[in-house]
Amino acid sequence: MSFEVFADDIETMEVEAREIATWAENVYVKIPCVTTKGESTAGLVRKLSADGIKVNVTTIFTPTQVDEMVEAVDAETPSIISLFAGRIADTGVDPIPFMTESVKKAAAKPNCEVLWASTRELINIYQAEGCGCQIITVPNSILAKRKNIGRDPYEVSLDTVCGFAKDIASLGFHILP
Repeated sequence: MSFEVFADDIETMEVEAREIATWAENVYVKIPCVTTKGESTAGLVRKLSADGIKVNVTTIFTPTQVDEMVEAVDAETPSIISLFAGRIADTGVDPIPFMTESVKKAAAKPNCEVLWASTRELINIYQAEGCGCQIITVPNSILAKRKNIGRDPYEVSLDTVCGFAKDIASLGFHILP
């Protein structure tokens, strides 16, 4: 379970992180990789992780951020780096190569897991698995689509046309008399 700090400055983030870490043994403290001013939190991540605090470093979008945060987490302390694959894809960039390479980089720290964040489509679950991600966050709306796994595409096509026909009929409009 991850709980994110509210603060936007490194000093207050540390105070909040140390408090959050006391809440339960299975708690990871969620730290953004940068502040709103663009200041890296790698030093804070390094300090917390070295002190045995489990961190979930979030809002990671670039290879440089991955390198910095993998270097910052302690090899002995469990950690998560959260890469926003869905938001990367929203920019028109295929996230798969980035995710695959990031999983390889994180393997240098055996207790560091990679999380696929911002899931947009059901196929992202399979993509995350194929990249080697250990964790994926999936909204309920995406999980609800599991019922379509393995369905015959023709059946999906027919259901879609039937849905269109139902919508058209409910409008009560007619093009021809």
